[in-house]
Amino acid sequence: MQTYKTEFRQLLPLYLPSLYLPREMKASLKGRYTNDKSTAVVTLAVNAGDVKLLASMSDVTVVKGPRLNNLTLTVEKPAFFIFDYDVPKKDFRFQFMNSIKVAEKPLKLTYNHGHGENRTVMDGSLVLDSANKVSVNYMFGTRNFKLKYSYLHGGVTTYEPCYDLGKNAWDFSVSRRLYDDVFKATYESWSRDFALEWSRNSKFNGTFKIEAWKIVPFHTNGRKAVYLMSPCGYCEERETVEQLRGRKAFR
Repeated sequence: MQTYKTEFRQLLPLYLPSLYLPREMKASLKGRYTNDKSTAVVTLAVNAGDVKLLASMSDVTVVKGPRLNNLTLTVEKPAFFIFDYDVPKKDFRFQFMNSIKVAEKPLKLTYNHGHGENRTVMDGSLVLDSANKVSVNYMFGTRNFKLKYSYLHGGVTTYEPCYDLGKNAWDFSVSRRLYDDVFKATYESWSRDFALEWSRNSKFNGTFKIEAWKIVPFHTNGRKAVYLMSPCGYCEERETVEQLRGRKAFR
């Protein structure tokens, strides 16, 4: 079984006059196309001194008529903090970033807390040298702990083994950069899922990402089910084979 997803993003510079100095605004449109629906995210950003003010509208569904949901207001100071407020849900999330030295090596720490879901996550990455990096991800109060090692070979190829303590499983990925393009292959041993990704980030040719999954059905609790896993390791959907066939996800 295979499923495909494509993404694109376009940045549009906008300029608004002010009483004293021109204030730059940036608008971005990010779209995603999957087998069964297409969505878009619209973001408007304003520079206000050291901080950025953003308003984003996600899940702008373009199939079966337009539908605007998930308006989020954001205050961000790059490399220091991000504060998000979800207007429809009246919920907020904040993130703090810091960097310290450990044995003369830079250690970057990121603290995330979601108020509504009461979830706190800590991320850390230690750069050993230009080619080697170790990173960890831990969700407080759970066994969700991930340890990842990243090795950059020749400046273009990256190997990343990752151990998930909660699942007691290994994940592997390898990516290679070719000019503005990055090609990546990921294997999730826990779900036996294999993914391919092609992304581009170019000032001249635009930005997009295309992903394809090869999903292997397996048995669990007497029912045949499949897991659609994203390359970052988070489970997006869990459905029976019959449900997937019903919405024509099988090809």
